[in-house]
Amino acid sequence: MSDILAPAPGPPVHIRGFVDVLTDRQDWPRVSEGETSGGTYMSERRRLPLPGGPITVDAVRLVAGDAGQTVLPGDEFVLVLSGDVRFEQSGGELHLGAGQAGVVPRGRSLAWRCDQDGELIVMRCLGGGGPTAQAPVRIELEAPLAPSNPPLAEFLVGPTPQCRNHTDYRSGSGEFVCGVWDSTPYHRRLLTFRHYELMSLLEGSVTFVDASGREGRFAAGDVVLLEQGGGCSWESQVHVKKIYSTFRPAE
Repeated sequence: MSDILAPAPGPPVHIRGFVDVLTDRQDWPRVSEGETSGGTYMSERRRLPLPGGPITVDAVRLVAGDAGQTVLPGDEFVLVLSGDVRFEQSGGELHLGAGQAGVVPRGRSLAWRCDQDGELIVMRCLGGGGPTAQAPVRIELEAPLAPSNPPLAEFLVGPTPQCRNHTDYRSGSGEFVCGVWDSTPYHRRLLTFRHYELMSLLEGSVTFVDASGREGRFAAGDVVLLEQGGGCSWESQVHVKKIYSTFRPAE
């Protein structure tokens, strides 16, 4: 589980960096999408307070036997923490269990149901240039990974890592991207993020330190949000593998 170290005493100033999703989610305010046909998938949400923009991050609780129908206003990356959920659109059906993830595209009639009590973390993208799928897309945890660009050498402390990636979903503009990534150990200095990234660690562990000195160590099973406009360093001493969902606005 994550281990957060508090910054030195001083005035309470929020410096954007990382969010420990699993620890903080119970404190997020409740929101409702204002419709009844969508059922608890739409109405039983706690939403992380973020600046206005194309990204929201919600914790969703479902009860066994719940079901509903809706049309999503944005593409939704769905990570199942516990239980299960089934999504069906005209192009196909996706069943997700604990530890699995997928993307449900916007703008198409969606039917959903669950057979077990459960909880989801949902990252919605209202921008991104629109959907590129006709049906829900699974994040393939065991997909072959291809080499991808490592962090820039100017930010690294020590050797350049070997990074790999598999993209399962990319929006029409290429701004909203979801998939699986891994890397050999590395240490990167603090940099400021142009993007949001929600990650669920599958293997290994990583330590983040933000601009205030707040430190968090996260291991397999933890879920972290990196905040656009914030910054963190990264240090991993073992191989790391993660599911990711990112929104990076076009230049």
